[in-house]
Amino acid sequence: MDSVRLPAAPSSLRSQMLPHHRPHHIPPPPCNRHLNLRSKPSTIGITRSRNHVSSVAVISGNETSTAPPRLRVNPNSLQYPAGYLGAVPDRASGGEGDPENGSITEAMEYLTSILSTKVYEAAIETPLHLAKKLSERLGVRMFLKREDLQPVFSFKIRGAYNMMAKLSSEQLEKGVICSSAGNHAQGVAMSAAKLGCTAVIVMPRTTPEIKWQSVEDLGATVVLVGDTYDEAQAFAKQRAVEEGLTFIPPFDHPDVIAGQGTVGMEITRQAKDPLYAIFVPIGGGGLIAGIAAYVKRVSPEVKIIGVEPADANAMALSLHHGERVILNQIGGFADGVAVKEVGEETFRICRKLMDGVVLVTRDAMCASIKDMFEEKRNILEPAGALALAGAEAYCKYYGLKDVNVVAITSGANMNFDKLRIVTELANVGRQQEAVLATILPEKPGSFKKFCELVGSMNITEFKYRCGSRKEAVVLYSVGVHTPGELKALEKRMESSQLRTTNLTTSDLVKDHLRYLMGGKSSVENEVLCQFTFPERPGALMKFLDSFSPRWNISLFHYRAEGAAGANVLVGIQVPEQEMEEFRNRAQVLGYEYVLVSEDINFKLLMQ
Repeated sequence: MDSVRLPAAPSSLRSQMLPHHRPHHIPPPPCNRHLNLRSKPSTIGITRSRNHVSSVAVISGNETSTAPPRLRVNPNSLQYPAGYLGAVPDRASGGEGDPENGSITEAMEYLTSILSTKVYEAAIETPLHLAKKLSERLGVRMFLKREDLQPVFSFKIRGAYNMMAKLSSEQLEKGVICSSAGNHAQGVAMSAAKLGCTAVIVMPRTTPEIKWQSVEDLGATVVLVGDTYDEAQAFAKQRAVEEGLTFIPPFDHPDVIAGQGTVGMEITRQAKDPLYAIFVPIGGGGLIAGIAAYVKRVSPEVKIIGVEPADANAMALSLHHGERVILNQIGGFADGVAVKEVGEETFRICRKLMDGVVLVTRDAMCASIKDMFEEKRNILEPAGALALAGAEAYCKYYGLKDVNVVAITSGANMNFDKLRIVTELANVGRQQEAVLATILPEKPGSFKKFCELVGSMNITEFKYRCGSRKEAVVLYSVGVHTPGELKALEKRMESSQLRTTNLTTSDLVKDHLRYLMGGKSSVENEVLCQFTFPERPGALMKFLDSFSPRWNISLFHYRAEGAAGANVLVGIQVPEQEMEEFRNRAQVLGYEYVLVSEDINFKLLMQ
């Protein structure tokens, strides 16, 4: 059992920095994949560029100005194929992470804490359901750990209650406070009601009303502050100090981790046959740290595999660099795991005990939400479907057959407005629908010829507008039953000299450009940007005050997606010599944005 010892943790909540070791080990797939990834990682498209990485000093807590600089990294700096197990921790890094620096006593602390927990005063033991349809499709026995069936529809009640139940009577009398945009808030609110103490929940002003209203319904006091989670958290911690309230962190505390670890305890007790792997969603790391701390002690042969969105991969990048990093931007579709920085204690445990991270796309999460609905007639939130998407991708990538795997369905607090985009992308995520663009000559009969080439394939979307040029672009979606069917269509188009581009993986096309088809135009000095607007009154006017009338707005497309931030595509006519002024104004505005002017799909469809 020495191989799974937890290292010793510093006394002040494990606040010391981890050694600066940057592992470059990427594991090969099983031998039946016939790929030599050690010598040729590029053969499967692994991106490991350091071009997006820059060091910044971050001073917080008990850190001082002499602390080593923290890395700010871009999520795109570490990407690999769906289902591939990457970011495998380096077990031989030495230092504080070395098991020889720990002890069996410390390794047993989490196990003892999990076994003696009081979480069942508030939480329930959720069932482990066999997903029959998914199991038949994948050739494995896929089990779902149904944390979406908790009283607050999320596993978060476990960690919150476990920490709060250990507070002294004096602490409970003064009350608790937390910052959260959703599930943790409900867990703290319900725990406070059970324990008879007051709770203040600080949430960003961008939080959808359905979420903060549900927290108020549980008896907590909701305070809306700032546009981001970071602003809400800073306010909550300051108020905790000023009013003597106990701050309940969402993941980075031993008692919270131990509470979440009861999920692992239940799985090992409920599983009737040996398990191959448990797939766990990762945000700040509390759930996977707790599960790993228990399962690796009692069943060390079981793989503990984390799953993250490809655009919110803070844990994968932290493991890759050998230290906690900060994401410089983050995707918000799976808002339950949209965390820029994992916890210190959670990273310490994960670095030692977990087996790696699978990255999945937004489309894959949507497909798994649909899978769950067809399987159990329940609707998961995107973060709740994350582990299921990762488990499916992993089983397909490695060709697993006849093994037992568990995916944790971690939450069902779905914003109803988000269902629209889920339904649009679910079949894309299942690879049952493809988005294509074909260039047609502007002459009589070309449209009919195009339709004849499509043949019997089911067209689910079709957009075409005559342009002023000799060629026109048709944007369309087709139902796909097999990969060969799609390849045959593309071959038919190419053999008829109709250039066709597969746009299925382009989020820019799926989010914006498919709704803007109306003929091409060339706009002088047009700078194309994707901005993230906070979903609150006045956000648009604040944006316009920053750029208009200084420059002309040439394009604007917005669709509500049921998230705290709105994905907005904007075109602004900015001469090259004025770009520095544009960047300065954008920085003062404070909305996250990326330049997409050189996107090849935008040029294909719009210019």
